[in-house]
Amino acid sequence: MAVVYVREQGATVRKAGEQLRVTQRNRELFTIPLASLEQLILLGNVQITTPAAALLMRTGVDVVFMSSYGTYHGRMIRLGSKFAQLRHQQLRLCDNEARAMEIATQIVAGKINNQRVVLQRRTDPDDRIRSALGSMADMLRQASGARNLDQLRGFEGRAAAWYFEGIRAFFPPDWGFETREYYPPPDPANALLSFAYTLLRKDIEAKIQLVGLDPYLGFFHALGYDRPALALDLMEEFRPAIADIVVLSLVTGGHITPEDFERTNNPELPVRMTPAAIEVLITAYENRLSDRIYHPLANGQTEYRRAIELQVRQMARIVQGQERHYHPLELR
Repeated sequence: MAVVYVREQGATVRKAGEQLRVTQRNRELFTIPLASLEQLILLGNVQITTPAAALLMRTGVDVVFMSSYGTYHGRMIRLGSKFAQLRHQQLRLCDNEARAMEIATQIVAGKINNQRVVLQRRTDPDDRIRSALGSMADMLRQASGARNLDQLRGFEGRAAAWYFEGIRAFFPPDWGFETREYYPPPDPANALLSFAYTLLRKDIEAKIQLVGLDPYLGFFHALGYDRPALALDLMEEFRPAIADIVVLSLVTGGHITPEDFERTNNPELPVRMTPAAIEVLITAYENRLSDRIYHPLANGQTEYRRAIELQVRQMARIVQGQERHYHPLELR
């Protein structure tokens, strides 16, 4: 199934029979057949007509709205739900403190494991990576014995701090990467990571909506206003496996450099990627989703894109009481 990004500023997506036409200043840029379209991502100042929106909702295409610089705005969702019973079961499971704690512990274990594997893949580990790996292993052991969610979040947070200390070894000195910061990211390294995480979030949420779960009812992340807790939960194991590996490959390969970012005087957007760098990141990200890995629920090899859906469907079975333990997809 096809995923299409529309990045041309001032473009308009229009209905043309059973396909879409993307135009800019009365000039046709390209057409999009609907037969194989799974997701349409509109970045920045891109318009969509009402007939085109109605056609996309009718055919079940996922439409995502993002800023030109990687901020997630939302998605177009058809009204109505066939999953009221599933979501009711999900809400009840979230209220079961003991079960929520079990699931959250398994989510954290998968994340820390995958983060450690990313660091172990560096061919010339330095003292920062060796120290980070040891401390993260300790946090992993302690997380398995956490007594409550607050304690578990503390272990996960300390493991993440050690992880990003180790990640600094992948960035050349001219990046000036010190630590993970966001809301908003203050430097090129953090801006690149945040953009990659936004791409991942849109795909996690898409699969959650497909399966019928509520993206705002999670187990590890605290529930809150406009906080997609379940999406954030399910992102954890895939952040290192997909987003971080994409970013580190681009950085270490010299495909994106600090010169691909512009400094601004806007405190809400201190740095921004150039359009060319955004295209490089999106291409690398989509290629990563097409990489094939072993997945036990697929009985063999499958793409990462399909692996995300399989993990969401596993969570749905847990919500329905068909399975008890959540098994993250772990890197080897």
